[in-house]
Amino acid sequence: MSEAVAAPARMSAPHSPAVTARLIAFLLPFALLAGAYGSQYLGGLYPCEMCWWQRYAHFAALVPALLAFTAPAETQRSRMLVLLAALGIAVSGAIGVYHAGVEAKIFEGFTTCTSTITGGGSTADLLKQITHAPLVRCDEVQYRFLGISLAGWNAIISLSGAAMILFLSLKRRRG
Repeated sequence: MSEAVAAPARMSAPHSPAVTARLIAFLLPFALLAGAYGSQYLGGLYPCEMCWWQRYAHFAALVPALLAFTAPAETQRSRMLVLLAALGIAVSGAIGVYHAGVEAKIFEGFTTCTSTITGGGSTADLLKQITHAPLVRCDEVQYRFLGISLAGWNAIISLSGAAMILFLSLKRRRG
């Protein structure tokens, strides 16, 4: 009889909840930032001020998420770093809730708008940038997917992801 037939199939061991939480804590903000920058540079959707705030929170979440990979997933150090990353992800989600509320006119937003003007250069260069820069308002939806703004999607994905990371971080491995 062949060894392939006689030998029992080896199943890879399932990841522990801590390993899964650590992966989500890194991949979630990374993917959301990739989507944000992709929509900006490939799709022409320029971020408003609150969009930037959501990005800053995801950047902040990436730091402890990456540092969590410097220790075994089951250690207290790794778990605390993962929870810190989850906090950053949740902050981005909370800002997304507020931003979506501003877009829906539930909350009052800012009276100022943002643009993509960069400093430097001559006065003529600055004037050209001002006249050609897109004006991005926080209270206007630039794009909707399935009827939900991108800020709304960030809120849904970020808060769900943070809750999942918290659940997995508090869950102990079986067996």
